[in-house]
Amino acid sequence: MSTASIPGYTYGSAAVPRSPLTLEELEHLKQAVTFGEEDVAALRRSREALAGRVDEILDVWYGFVGSLPQLLRFFSHRETGEPIGDYLQRVRARFGRWILDTAAAEYDQAWLDYQHEIGRRHHTGKNATDGADSVPSIDLRYVIALIHPITATLRPFLEASGAAPEEVDRMHDAWRKAVILQVALWSEAYVR
Repeated sequence: MSTASIPGYTYGSAAVPRSPLTLEELEHLKQAVTFGEEDVAALRRSREALAGRVDEILDVWYGFVGSLPQLLRFFSHRETGEPIGDYLQRVRARFGRWILDTAAAEYDQAWLDYQHEIGRRHHTGKNATDGADSVPSIDLRYVIALIHPITATLRPFLEASGAAPEEVDRMHDAWRKAVILQVALWSEAYVR
């Protein structure tokens, strides 16, 4: 899927406001999570393993979210509680692209800006991108809690790539660090 056909995907465009964090602050945060060049290289290698399996990964993640009412409510009508199918599909397209973007991130200003935008879309700007009539914010506690299922469920896909076990460990560890880093950046939208 080309990025132009992903509803609401604005990475790298002028529509994305500048992050309140600096690139120096990003470097400090990367140091705090022990995220380095070897992790970037492992993520790059994981992209090849995951790129052709994005829909399968999303099926696992959506199955998990859909099985828990406390999570599904963030994609449901705020009054009726019924899941909003179109909203789920639009988010799914961006979520799929997020997998590829995470594996190819440059950690530059455009990437940092988009992380702030993702955080904003989880909190103060939720629903605006898709015109959804859902709850106004995703509780930060669930964004943090989802670090584990998101990263743990990637491991079987990395293993299926045929990579050696130690390489799977490196790619999986890099994913865990990258997701922690992103969630930490997304939290800025909640605390400012």
